[in-house]
Amino acid sequence: MAVVERRARIERPPSEVWAILSDFAVISRWAPNADHSSLLTEQGEGVGAVRRIQTSGTTVLETVTWWEPGVGLSYAITGLPPVIRSVTNTWRLEPVGAHTDVSLTTEVDAGPRPPQQLLAKAVGRKLGKASDQMLAGLTDAMNEKKTGDLYG
Repeated sequence: MAVVERRARIERPPSEVWAILSDFAVISRWAPNADHSSLLTEQGEGVGAVRRIQTSGTTVLETVTWWEPGVGLSYAITGLPPVIRSVTNTWRLEPVGAHTDVSLTTEVDAGPRPPQQLLAKAVGRKLGKASDQMLAGLTDAMNEKKTGDLYG
């Protein structure tokens, strides 16, 4: 299994970061690498909510597996090539004074054998770049919210 963690400090309190992050259906409004997003369940938040993401010609489903308001959420990503057994993203919010440290951890499981582990590391590097883009997009969205421009 490969684990990739990215971090950012956002100059807003966790409650405001959570308000954006937990609007699960509309990640495409703030993540520059998500071309389109929509809910596939009536449930829009919490464990069991499922969204569909289109990005660069790839469509994946993300199913929430952990949801703790103001603290974080995890989702399993399906729809990747079958050589990848599982991918999970976990967002965590940590208050630091009036700011929030945001971490995004991606776990990639391609199997236990050395070639599979090398594949997991390669996929992890690629998804780490996607995480960098999502964190930058979330930071930008928080800056837009601060100025009142978010969601136009």
